[in-house]
Amino acid sequence: MREVLIFKHVSFEGPGTLTEPLKALGIKYREVNLYEGGAPINLEGCGGLIIMGGPMNVYEETEYPFLKDEDRLIKEALAKKLPMIGVCLGAQLMAKAAGAEVTKGQKKEIGWYPLNLTDEAKIDPAFKGLPKEIEVFQWHGDTFDIPQGAVRLASSELFQNQAFRIGNNAYAFQFHIEVTEGIIRDWIEINTKELEGVKDYIDSKKALAESKEKAAELKKLADEIYKGLFKWY
Repeated sequence: MREVLIFKHVSFEGPGTLTEPLKALGIKYREVNLYEGGAPINLEGCGGLIIMGGPMNVYEETEYPFLKDEDRLIKEALAKKLPMIGVCLGAQLMAKAAGAEVTKGQKKEIGWYPLNLTDEAKIDPAFKGLPKEIEVFQWHGDTFDIPQGAVRLASSELFQNQAFRIGNNAYAFQFHIEVTEGIIRDWIEINTKELEGVKDYIDSKKALAESKEKAAELKKLADEIYKGLFKWY
């Protein structure tokens, strides 16, 4: 059985609930710490990619040289039509590798926000059956254009492009589908400097207080989405 690789950019942004379907299906996976120089030479023997988030930006390749290797590997995965999931930074990296532009947004989204699904999402294998509006956890300041030929699946008030699909089996999520209450708590404790800079319009204490109930609801939505996502792995 071919191995699924999970690309991590920092130690504290792991796959969260994304590994549960892999375990349930008996699919072998391995976390690859790109920030420690762990990028593979190529994707020979790889059965799919899961690309996680991180505090860096896709255009900071000088400061984070592993992003260059990752861009090459994502392009290889797209060419091979491997199953792929990108979350937050991972979604932005997928967009960049597919030829779309990634830029700074007008302001950051951090916390719980409503997300509107597109008409295309109604017939998408991963999103069909979900309500038109769902609530998800966000933590980002950058945004991406939809790559040529890709299908836009979701949007929010601040960011028009929140999810897309390339081909049948490569999905990008700007929002964090994988988080639990515990993960959110850790991020808030770790990222105090970033939160201090946006405290005039983002209330991290409120976001954390809401997470006990809302993270449980997000898990239910994620489980529905995973049913469509992981049939490709």
